[in-house]
Amino acid sequence: MNLIKRRFLWLSISGLLVALAIVFIILWRLKPGIDFTGGTLMEFQFTNQVKTEDIGNILNDNQIKGFQIQKTSSNSVFIKTPILEKHQIDKLKNQLTNKIGDFQELKFESVGPAVSKDLTTRAYWSVGIASLFIILYIAIAFRKVPKPANSFRFGICAVIALIHDSLLVIGLFAFLGRFYGVEIDSLFITALLTVLGFSVHDTIVVFDRIRENLINHSDESFEINAGRSLTQTIDRSLGTSLTVVFVLVALLVFGGESIKWFITALLAGIIFGTYSSIFVATQVLALWQGRIDKKR
Repeated sequence: MNLIKRRFLWLSISGLLVALAIVFIILWRLKPGIDFTGGTLMEFQFTNQVKTEDIGNILNDNQIKGFQIQKTSSNSVFIKTPILEKHQIDKLKNQLTNKIGDFQELKFESVGPAVSKDLTTRAYWSVGIASLFIILYIAIAFRKVPKPANSFRFGICAVIALIHDSLLVIGLFAFLGRFYGVEIDSLFITALLTVLGFSVHDTIVVFDRIRENLINHSDESFEINAGRSLTQTIDRSLGTSLTVVFVLVALLVFGGESIKWFITALLAGIIFGTYSSIFVATQVLALWQGRIDKKR
């Protein structure tokens, strides 16, 4: 099975998915959560049955605008509002108790605009610096790759795969934000960075085998060695990824509402990352190296 021979098919599929993700991002954008916009987030679990309309009426009575209410279980709700003062929160809690019944506070967060702006800046820097260090690490780690292959080409192809994975995850959440109201928060950035690390790990396994085969089979072309390397490592890549996927699916099914979208981002990213290691990074590297060999 030589997956390299069908590289134009794999790259066409990837290109289509990336184009679709970019369209989603441009049309709908990501829906920023409290971490990036600032505000107050509360989760209450009521003793009695509760309707979101009743909570909305109480918020309106308190002149609180721009709120969002989401039911998380039969008697539990998320309430997101602009920044509230302590006296507003105390008054709101008293009215909820009087009009709906006793409740338990499961979560309370309040983030100011200055903090949210700082988090946004740090998020951009984190992703950018991580990508830069990945290129440098791979370039150094593969510096002894046999010529005419070049270690920087390995690094750049790995980052192309990372950009592919990031765009697909971001595009997915732009879609979820548009149709399901899903917001991104600092956990989403954590998931994205985790996905980058896992994806590049998978890619390095394949690239390292390519390096070994280039040394052991120096009389054969780069394309043949790349195809051989994929065949030799694909079982390991799929096995490792499936182990993680099974754990994440279990967490998604049995975990709490508060980590649902964090797990969703990880799950999607792991799947995209496994795909890109096999069908993007290695395919682009083989295509790039093949054209250089033809010129030579």
